[in-house]
Amino acid sequence: MASVYFPFRSKVPGHFWRAFSSLCSPSSLVGTGVSNGEACIGSQIDTIISRIREGSSDDEVSKSLGHDEVCNAIPMSQNLVNVVLHRFKDDWKSALGFFRWAGSRLGYEHAPESYDMMVDILGKLKQFDKMRALMVEMHQDNQVRLSTVAKAMRRLAGAREWEDAVKVFDDLGNFQLEKNTESMNLLLDTLCKERKVEKARAVFLELKSHISPNTHTFNIFIHGWCKANRVDEAEWTIQEMKGHGCHPCVISYSTIIQSYCRQSNFAKVYELLDDMQAQGCVPNVVTYTTIMCSLTQVERFEEALQIPKRMRSLGCKPDTLFYNALIHTLGRAGQLREAVHVFEVEMPKTGVPPNTSTYNSMIAMYCHRSQEEKALNLLREIENSTFCKPDIQTYYPVLKSCLKTGKIDNLSSFLDDMVNKHHLSLDFSAYTLLIHGLCRANKCEWAYNIFEEMVGKDITPRHKTCALLLGEVKQKNMHDAAERIEVLMKQMKTSE
Repeated sequence: MASVYFPFRSKVPGHFWRAFSSLCSPSSLVGTGVSNGEACIGSQIDTIISRIREGSSDDEVSKSLGHDEVCNAIPMSQNLVNVVLHRFKDDWKSALGFFRWAGSRLGYEHAPESYDMMVDILGKLKQFDKMRALMVEMHQDNQVRLSTVAKAMRRLAGAREWEDAVKVFDDLGNFQLEKNTESMNLLLDTLCKERKVEKARAVFLELKSHISPNTHTFNIFIHGWCKANRVDEAEWTIQEMKGHGCHPCVISYSTIIQSYCRQSNFAKVYELLDDMQAQGCVPNVVTYTTIMCSLTQVERFEEALQIPKRMRSLGCKPDTLFYNALIHTLGRAGQLREAVHVFEVEMPKTGVPPNTSTYNSMIAMYCHRSQEEKALNLLREIENSTFCKPDIQTYYPVLKSCLKTGKIDNLSSFLDDMVNKHHLSLDFSAYTLLIHGLCRANKCEWAYNIFEEMVGKDITPRHKTCALLLGEVKQKNMHDAAERIEVLMKQMKTSE
């Protein structure tokens, strides 16, 4: 659906609707690579960006910044440059113009990471001539690295310029880079991820006489064949690996197992598990988690619950993600008591900490079985936890339970905690749940206020939600609200 212009913005009173979200300003991107000493970098970035006129050419951007006394007084740093380039990742003209200007500043030289970012931006926006020209410049300063070449090949392959992607590899020598197993694997991985496995095979057959493959080479092909849903070729690759003296690893087998899980071909899954053990390649916890989740998805619960026993018999230790999957499986199988045992006894005993998803599963299970008090106890526990915090999914079943049981006062309290205490924003599902639930609870005015907040955040409601609320506000003679909803519905219809 195309974006919809909303004819109104929120007028919702009430303290818990403020500060739902903030626009991602350039200064908000500063953080991971910027030291605490650069306290004013955010305002400096804002200043530079404000001087760049949208629609200008890269030369115009570079020249205008070069003549700007305020911008020229700002000290350049790698962090500042990278943040501005990130801001202009979808605007190559502004990015390149700024990049040129920054590189011309006295006392500053672009770092390799900044060059790579600029190459990636030009490639992403299909400015391949400029991308190649920049790489030639980089070569003059010895700045072309294997990571640079990888970005160029991926962008060319993503644009279906397969031959040009291969040519970048062929020209490695021009950049004083070596054609070896690592660089060959980068090319093969690039082609396979773009579903050009047969093209990758042709390249490999040409190169393998003078570049030795390794286990990663064959894992790339296994992943590529599986992604193309050609699992037979992936299994054949296992045999090819052995022929080249490479040993299949847990990744090799697990990738194929995952494909068979997607097909619900569990006979092949178990066959491969046995083959792994015969080869002395022990499945890891990720392998077993994948199998258990897949069995649960097709409601083969009894079989899924045999996986933990099989895993433990081989000495494979569970982790948090495995326990989350096990708790989910037990919940789907209606075994709440066993799920509680895993959460309260087994996880602490094995020293595996729960995470937010663990709490979310337990809270959802308790709410589903109308055990609200136990759900609230866990909610209070995660709210006070030092190692994980609630997210929107933590509250979703609690909000649903409040609406179902008619505890509307509790609903206000939970929304207040979500927004003001934990700084969470409602998403599409939560807004929809609240609007529908409040309409059913005869809280039409509140439902409409939330509807305004929803569209005020540019979240487009479903037609069903609009129609339900429209019917309710008309019954309450809320004529202005009805008119606004009708305007929105018309705009949604024309934008489909």
